[in-house]
Amino acid sequence: MAVERVTYRLGDADLILETGKIGKQANGCVYAQWGGAAVIATICASSSVTEGQDFVPVTVEYNEKFYAAGKIPGGFVKREGRPKDKEILVSRLIDRPMRPLFEPSFGHELQIVPTCVSADGEHTQDILAVLAASAATCISDIPFHGPVAACRVGFKDGKYIINPTFKEIEEGDMEIVVAGTKDGFTMVEGGANEVSEDVMLGALAEAEKFIKEMCILQEELVAKCGKEKLPLNPLDVTLDNAEAIEAEATPLLKEACFQNGKDNRGRAIAQVQKDLAAKYAEQLEDPIQAKLFCNLMDDIQYKLLRKSILDEGVRIDGRKCDEIRPISCEINVLPMPHGSALFTRGETQSLAVCTLGTAMDEQTYDDIDGDRSEHFILHYNFPPYSVGETGRLTTGRREIGHGNLARRSLEPMVPSREEFPYTVRVVSEIMESNGSSSQASTCGGTLCMLAAGVPMKKMVAGIAMGLITEGDHYERYQILSDILGEEDHLGDMDFKVAGTRDGITGFQMDIKIPGVTTEIMEKALQQAKEGRMHILSKMEECIDKPAPLSPRAPQILTMKIPVDKIGALIGPGGKNVKALCAQYGVTINTDDDGTVTIYGKTGIAAEQAKKAVKGITEDPEVGTIYQGTVKRIMEFGAFVEILPGKEGLCHISKLSKQRVSKVTDVLTEGQQIPVKLLEVDKQGRLNLSYIDAIEEK
Repeated sequence: MAVERVTYRLGDADLILETGKIGKQANGCVYAQWGGAAVIATICASSSVTEGQDFVPVTVEYNEKFYAAGKIPGGFVKREGRPKDKEILVSRLIDRPMRPLFEPSFGHELQIVPTCVSADGEHTQDILAVLAASAATCISDIPFHGPVAACRVGFKDGKYIINPTFKEIEEGDMEIVVAGTKDGFTMVEGGANEVSEDVMLGALAEAEKFIKEMCILQEELVAKCGKEKLPLNPLDVTLDNAEAIEAEATPLLKEACFQNGKDNRGRAIAQVQKDLAAKYAEQLEDPIQAKLFCNLMDDIQYKLLRKSILDEGVRIDGRKCDEIRPISCEINVLPMPHGSALFTRGETQSLAVCTLGTAMDEQTYDDIDGDRSEHFILHYNFPPYSVGETGRLTTGRREIGHGNLARRSLEPMVPSREEFPYTVRVVSEIMESNGSSSQASTCGGTLCMLAAGVPMKKMVAGIAMGLITEGDHYERYQILSDILGEEDHLGDMDFKVAGTRDGITGFQMDIKIPGVTTEIMEKALQQAKEGRMHILSKMEECIDKPAPLSPRAPQILTMKIPVDKIGALIGPGGKNVKALCAQYGVTINTDDDGTVTIYGKTGIAAEQAKKAVKGITEDPEVGTIYQGTVKRIMEFGAFVEILPGKEGLCHISKLSKQRVSKVTDVLTEGQQIPVKLLEVDKQGRLNLSYIDAIEEK
């Protein structure tokens, strides 16, 4: 097989897509390189076929090798293990825009494996992985309605940056990833620092140009070496008595679909299907007929829901298209955690809990992008009982993805380490779910942090939007605010927007249709903004500013010491700082810039430790009055400790204006006395005077 490649100049380096040299036994394999970043993406199809499949059994397994960045994995086992959160998030980034473009009737199980084999710390690998995965699929013999391309858009100093470097991402005010085909967007996700809706629309317009160019580049590679596509395996069996069943089921399902409450609707729909299945039991003994029957029931519900919304503007729960479900907010619902909140919107409920920790509790990352740590952590849990089901309690890709969306929505409003020297962990436990539990987590996260005393810059709320369209060019459409689970499943778009009163902080959109128009996007963003303002108003009625810091939170004090005193504080092998920690029951953390952070279970312990640190690192100043402790009494005077570890001599002549016969006539060991530092002699010795003696004179 000949080696074929196409190139595109992107920024400061060529973007290369190459095939024919590596991975030749896969259905498709592409090596993609941009600067020092490189990804190998493969796609394979199983040999067996499952007929009548109504979904695409595709898995995406993005993985990063530590050798890509010249690193050896940390830990005892020096081998890459279970997928890291970043790898899961990139896998979702690839899966979501590609999955709708496969044909369910192909019937083969598919696996896409993009592997990052080189990383330069400058050019991002995830965009490269999307392009490589799509290109590998396009040149393969697997039917695919691609190509798909992706683009990252940054925003800095009022200008858009296409595919910014890691440094530009960190310095910018916005970072979104946009994926799509030549026909339009299929996915958007990212975060921002309160950008306006207009800035977001501008970013999408910039991304559209690049996505089209990347699709054309892949088509050039397909023209050179694309394989002939394998045949589809459509089910050539139709449902017997389909018209009669549909005519009978439609009015029954119409009544069932518009019952009040998710459980009531579910039971009513299940009963209709059960009754009809019993009537046609003999026919449905055939598994294929039974599957086609279930598909017809879904199709009828699909039509009923969409028709009601488009024709009457009425949703299955009776709401108008822009109406938000009832909201209730409550804080401090748990007695012992530092902060807690219960956020309920309709039948979606998040129990959000905030815990404040020390710098030792920060989340550290060891990956190919470089070692780093984060002081804000958000974890999202979606137990099966939240939808009335049984199942295993696991942390899957859904939990990682939803938690990441809520985290990046809240992160811009969480104070920095310098402003608030705590590690902040938020956990969202989903108690009920019927539409956008990730945005409930965003709202609950805000409430529980304020309840814990976290001085958030502004409150953040989130909302999920939906879309129902009709016609090839979307001649009719309705945008839905605060969608239900059924509207997500049967609609054309799941569009989540989070932000403050002043702008957007989090953004995620998945589209099931070829693309959306600018008109639809503008209206959706405006309607989302109105919904967000409404939700923020409800949250502000519960709490609108940080509560006093929880008394159960660690007490944290910070101070600055001279950089040249860091060694004296730490001591040989950490001896000094360990002794201080043990003596006062605190944790002491020292940064390279001389910032010392002291964490104590009580304020008294933290203050005592701070004084001790000050004593070790501070040089005594002549003329300063200290509250000293008499340590030793000699015939000629007393040695007084003015700072931890620093003693000076108060000569007997400096104890009083009157003649003192014995030092013990004036002082006793352990006595607290005010002394003034008179001088530091050439040998570094401290000479003190009893302050009462000075005042007498």
